[in-house]
This record gives sequence, structure tokens and C-alpha cells, in this order.
Amino acid sequence: MPPHILVFATHNPNKAREVAQILGPRFSVLTLTDIGCLEEIEESAQTLEGNALLKARYVKEKYGYDCFSEDTGLEVEALNGAPGVHTARYAGEGRNTADNMELLLLNLDGLNNRKAQFRTVIALIANGQETLIEGICAGEIALEKSGVNGFGYDPIFIPKNHQQTFAMLGDEIKNSISHRAIATLKLMDALK
Repeated sequence: MPPHILVFATHNPNKAREVAQILGPRFSVLTLTDIGCLEEIEESAQTLEGNALLKARYVKEKYGYDCFSEDTGLEVEALNGAPGVHTARYAGEGRNTADNMELLLLNLDGLNNRKAQFRTVIALIANGQETLIEGICAGEIALEKSGVNGFGYDPIFIPKNHQQTFAMLGDEIKNSISHRAIATLKLMDALK
């Protein structure tokens, strides 16, 4: 039986690879680039749920594929949940990961409360139904960057019950405990 084609509404090959590894060979995960969707899909909602739905609906309406989209926010307790929905653009529209981490570390400088969580919301549109799925990974923000694996804020996020950042833990551990892993496992259940 050929794998079920599922479009992940992202241009980020790192995210797509991470999700494809978790979903396994029953699914062929395509990106927006793979289906020829080169336009930037507007993320104008004020919530992770809203942005995920905007992207998934866009792909379904314009391209017709069963699809899913996710929006992920890093929510820092001492910063009242910031950067939250603005995680990718925290330091400005340039989406510069190094600048985002630098600004976050600067904003936490001198604060003892470094509790944070990554929260992923997946919007799935399959078989004519919309489903929202959430995955949360609690942890804290490190005092400085460390590690070379992963992407985004991985060098400064230490997941709960671990002593190292996501960037130090490596893909195998990260893919078993991350917010995206938790949400993707729930996605697999929803696809059954």
C-alpha cells in the first residue's frame, strides 16, 4: 500500500524531517515547496491555533491536499508568555534565530524564574474534518547558548527532567520528548 500523502504547510525542511521521522513510512510528508506553493502564507492571527488554521485552510483550499499546519510558540513565564505567537519574529521581521535568542536571554538577564514551555498547535484537515491538536514541553531557559543540534531556540531550551539543552540532547531524544513530538504522536492518533 503506497504511503498516504500529507502536506505539512511549511517551507522548513528541518520541521518536515522531524515530523516525517515521527510519523514513519505510512505517510509521505510533503512541504509547501514540494507542492509548488512558493507564496508566503499570512500568519495574522493573534493565537497559535488561529495561525495553524489559517495555513492549513489555505493549502486545502488552493491545492486540495489533506494537510496539516503547526504553529509553535515559546512561552516564558517571567515574560508573561512572551514571545508566544511572535516566537519566530521576536527580534524583528527578519526571523533571525541568533537575534531572537540574544533578545530573549537579554530580557531574562538577572531574573531567577526561567520557567518556559514550548507549545505546538497542529491544525489537521483530512477527510473533510478540521482537528486541533496540542503538544507541550515544559522546561526552562538556559543562562547561555550550548549545543549544535536542532534549530530555533534549541540551544537555550532545557526540557524538564534533563540537564542539557535540546541542541545538546540530539534528535533521537528530542524527537521523543519535544512539544512537536507530543503533538505529532497525537496527530498520528487522529490520522488512524
